[in-house]
Parts: sequence; structure tokens; C-alpha cells
Amino acid sequence: MRILASIALVASLMFGGVANASDFITVASTTSTANSGLFDDILPKFTAKTGIEVRVVAVGTGQAIRQAQNGDADVLFVHHRKSEEKFVKLGYGVKRYDVMMNDFIIIGPTADPAGVQSTPNVTEALAAIYKGKANFVSRGDDSGTHKRERGLWEEAKLDPRASGNWYREAGAGMGATLNMAQGMGAYALSDRGTWIAFKNKQGLTIVHEGSKHLANPYGVILVDEKRHPHVKTALGQKFIDWLVSKEGQTAIAAFKLKGEQLFFPTAH
Repeated sequence: MRILASIALVASLMFGGVANASDFITVASTTSTANSGLFDDILPKFTAKTGIEVRVVAVGTGQAIRQAQNGDADVLFVHHRKSEEKFVKLGYGVKRYDVMMNDFIIIGPTADPAGVQSTPNVTEALAAIYKGKANFVSRGDDSGTHKRERGLWEEAKLDPRASGNWYREAGAGMGATLNMAQGMGAYALSDRGTWIAFKNKQGLTIVHEGSKHLANPYGVILVDEKRHPHVKTALGQKFIDWLVSKEGQTAIAAFKLKGEQLFFPTAH
């Protein structure tokens, strides 16, 4: 039976029973777009319309950018605008397109020992954690979330790494970082989408949200074929065009988890 199945598979490949093996693109993206379930929801819609398969490599933003710089992806889809603009400026990407946004939140123990819930903005929230030396878990992985967290500490003019062992770096993705925070009764910065999808919430809650500095925009960029001639420019651009089209933006807006919209379209 296995031999017959193998023969059938070869025949289907030879005579057009499946899409051309070259009709795929590789997208270097972040863990939040994959772990939230967004890609599982919207990518089949794109493939059904175009016949183009999208293969996602979901890592932290920093690693995704390095992969794209090395030519290991056709498209970069991440969430740290400063790094994205630098990627284009250095000639690795053609153009950055706004796609969607959500926001960052600070999660922490329900007892809130640092009194974060009473603070008026994210700067004061971090200052309260710093002053109280309350346990804080950072992703510590050069992801978009980690980059934003470091930026927030800098804006608060605080260096948590120089003030004791209450500040820990997980060196891992958002889910693992939240699990570590749950186990330690610690605070952490998270994107809202991953938090909604996260199942191990016992003892944790959102302690700060809504500050303007917590906006989390996502951008998509075609890797420049002038830098890497093997890039599938036409197929990659079709994916980008679909993401920013009315159809793609509607698909993003329609994606919900536990009744909550996770990402908000920004292309138009």
C-alpha cells in the first residue's frame, strides 16, 4: 500500500495533481503572528485565491531580519518599525508597507506588589516595578517585543539590568516568557494577541494597558532581488499586495480569538 501511495504521489506531481512545487514563498515573521493563530486563519485564503503557498519561519523580529538579510526569505513581516526602516535603508528590502497593529500590555501577578495598576502611564508603571524590585521577566531574545521593552526602559531613564537579580531574561519566545512569569509571580511585557491566546494565566492579569507608547505596528517588506537574485519577487509582491488589499485587510480584521479581535488593519 505504501508503494502504491508513493507511485500516486509521484504521478500527481508529474501530471499536475498539485500546485507547481516552485509556487511558494518563504516569509520570515514573528512568533506573535504565528502563535496567535493569525497565519493559520488568513494564509489558506491567500493560497486559495492565488495558488501560492506561504511557508512561515516564525522567530523573533531580530532573527527574522537577519534571515531576510541573508536571503533566506522572500518577504519580511515583523513589528519593529525602526528596524524595518533600517532594513530598507540598507538596501535589503524594497519598501515597507503598513499592514496592521495591536498593542503591548504589561501583565503581572494579580496581587500587583509593585502597585502598577495605579500608575497613569507606562513610564510610571516601569518605574514602580524598578523601585519595588519586583520580579520582571524580559524575553531577552532581540525580538520586536524585547526591542520595544528595552526602548521603554530607556525612555524611563532606567537600566534594570544594573540593579539586582529581580530582572530576568528568558532568552525565549513570548509563550515561554509568560510561563516563566507565571511560575515566578513576575511582571512582563507582552503583545496582546499572544496574551489572549496564552492558556496558563493562573495568578496573572493585565496590570497596565492603553498608554500611547504601547502601540505595536506591523510592517511587511519584499526582500530586494538586487541584493539576493534568487528572491521570488513576483510571488512575494503578490502576497504583499493581497495583505494590503481590501480582501486581505478584511481577513485580518475578521480574525478573532475567544471573541476578541487581535489585529487591526492599518493599510488604508
